[in-house]
Amino acid sequence: MTDMTATVAPPRPTAAGQIKFYGMWLAAAVALFVLPKMFPSAGSLTTFSLIGISIIFALSYNILLGQTGLLSFGHAVYYGLGGFLAIHAINIIGANKWPVPLPLVPLIGGVTGLVFAILLGWVSTQRSGTAFAMISLGVAELVASSALILRTFFGGEGGVSANRTKLFKIFDWSFGPQIQIYFLVAAWTLICMIAMYALTRTPWGRMCNAVRDNPERVQFVGYDPHVVRYIAFCFSGFFAGIAGALSAINFEIANSAYLGAVQSGTVLFATYIGGVAFFIGPIVGAIFVTFLSLALSDVTSVWQLYFGLFFIAVVAFAPGGITGLLMMHRPLVRNGTLGKVLPWYAVALVPTLAMLTGAMIAIECVVHHTTNPTDDPNIKAFGIPFNAASPITWGVAAALLIVGYFISRKTWTWIAQAWDGATTAPAEQATLS
Repeated sequence: MTDMTATVAPPRPTAAGQIKFYGMWLAAAVALFVLPKMFPSAGSLTTFSLIGISIIFALSYNILLGQTGLLSFGHAVYYGLGGFLAIHAINIIGANKWPVPLPLVPLIGGVTGLVFAILLGWVSTQRSGTAFAMISLGVAELVASSALILRTFFGGEGGVSANRTKLFKIFDWSFGPQIQIYFLVAAWTLICMIAMYALTRTPWGRMCNAVRDNPERVQFVGYDPHVVRYIAFCFSGFFAGIAGALSAINFEIANSAYLGAVQSGTVLFATYIGGVAFFIGPIVGAIFVTFLSLALSDVTSVWQLYFGLFFIAVVAFAPGGITGLLMMHRPLVRNGTLGKVLPWYAVALVPTLAMLTGAMIAIECVVHHTTNPTDDPNIKAFGIPFNAASPITWGVAAALLIVGYFISRKTWTWIAQAWDGATTAPAEQATLS
């Protein structure tokens, strides 16, 4: 067991590596501090707060999916329970005038998520793969249905509300203004990011990767894969509870939606779209999904449909997620051959956008005739006005979709050829030299 621990332990960082590590987190802290100065509007601060909460939630989910290989369909259980306990804690602390400031309340949500993860995780993590996914789905449905039955605790469909300004003030901050809530969320986001990154660098974090890749071999060298999965499940529940508590503080309410399948699906989408193979992947995914959901909801009534189509496209064509696509270009950057590929991306961009525009117009026309056939056919989607009943609109949509598809398919083959040339050029130069 000692030999195995030495094998999975990360190498000792060099002085340059330590400077880079601490500089990275210092830059993140500076960015979090500067953001509200650059975008001081209430809407921007609310968006940044939602992004911070989503980052914690997505990183906690990636402890299961990316680090340990556990696909969960019920991660919202620990997020939601942490939120509900935080709301109840705010009400109790405020009623009794206890000297507990609001910044400590997320710990209550984290401990709640940890406790329920300890109670539910031992059975859930007995198996991985499909069995774990189905158990997590069953537990999620059980808890979500209980939220509508146990009205005393969960508040029924209306949920439970609280007033965060009644708690003990620290530095005269009442946490009523959104800017103060932003800094609270930002501080917890930074703390949780550092803590979860540190976990991935420990021998236990490496062991999670080993369990994900080959649990039989891990068992052969003396470790119990079940125990490793269980510990990962508990850590994941703890950080998910913190995210749920921050969300409850932000909105001053917790309801059954916190525990629902939509919440579990959203964190799955964010983590997978960002990329589960890299620590930064869920962060990128949380930012992207939050912005995408807020932006699409303003420009179309069927934004969930586009969200689902985008997720299908990522699964089908970019299983490594956004971060995986970006990291694929690192060898080209190191070899100085990225310039051979970028022009072909620009060539493929035009027909690809034409195809997507045609698909968008066709979807909006179908949705209009399906859901609102008697309304005015002159509609506007994504800032583009058109007549959903006009044959010209249907013809333009079909032309853009079909012609754009065939041209973009051809241009993407050119990108593949340029990519092959960019990757083989350094090897050929090395051979000639």
